[in-house]
Amino acid sequence: MNPARVTFMAATVCVMLTTHFSTQLLSEHFLSWKKPKEQKAIIIIILMAPIYAIDSYVGLIDFQGSKAFFMFLESVKECYEALVIAKFLALLYSYLNISISKNIVPDEIKGREIHHSFPMTLFQPRTARLNHHTLKLLKDWTWQFVVIRPVCSILMIALQLLGLYSNWISWTFTIILNISVSLALYSLVIFYHVFAKELAPHKPLSKFLCIKGIVFFCFWQGIVLDILVALGVIKSHHFWLDVEHVEEALQNALVCVEMVFFAAFQRYAYSAKPYRDESSATSDKKKE
Repeated sequence: MNPARVTFMAATVCVMLTTHFSTQLLSEHFLSWKKPKEQKAIIIIILMAPIYAIDSYVGLIDFQGSKAFFMFLESVKECYEALVIAKFLALLYSYLNISISKNIVPDEIKGREIHHSFPMTLFQPRTARLNHHTLKLLKDWTWQFVVIRPVCSILMIALQLLGLYSNWISWTFTIILNISVSLALYSLVIFYHVFAKELAPHKPLSKFLCIKGIVFFCFWQGIVLDILVALGVIKSHHFWLDVEHVEEALQNALVCVEMVFFAAFQRYAYSAKPYRDESSATSDKKKE
């Protein structure tokens, strides 16, 4: 078998494994449906791995697609990524029993210190106090990516179809999106540190790393591949496939493989066991 067929078969197995792990975890949550508000957010987060895998698999099947086609596939993943970040923040609010719309800080934790690091100290004081305003600011820093990502995707696809998508425009969008996603993830890190004590029973770090890993792996992997193509390290060895399509095929194949590991990690980070145990405890109390 030629390398292309081996790659395609390996990607097929990876997508099947990712779907299997995610489907198992989803079924466990549905069978232990105890807290709809939390578990709805968790289900959307769990679906991130299979959606990324299937999206990349489609791109791998049509590895000779147009630039606009690949950009559309990338936009699907990244817009879903924005939804996941929004739902993860909503999940944290739910764990803390704080209204995400009102941002009311409980009296017992009001005034807690928020420590900012560089480069945010250029725009914010190094130390701030937790209150209604600072909590809303953290939420806004996260939500800006939820808005900017889809808007950029629409503009990028439109410019590509109009033939106006030059290299400098591409890098401009890359810089904007890099700043936007970094700010969103930074705000989630600050949120985690501020409420670390209250969030500790819910294993927030593993949950956050699961999302951050998928986001950063895919984003920086794409940037590295772009640089390798620009430097001439990645070259086409097939007369029917130019280097641009080789780059897209590599990115999609790598994502298919990576999602297997993230889907497996999600089984630990977003386990249904706490809800299953809570259901069992409730049933035992009723029997008593």
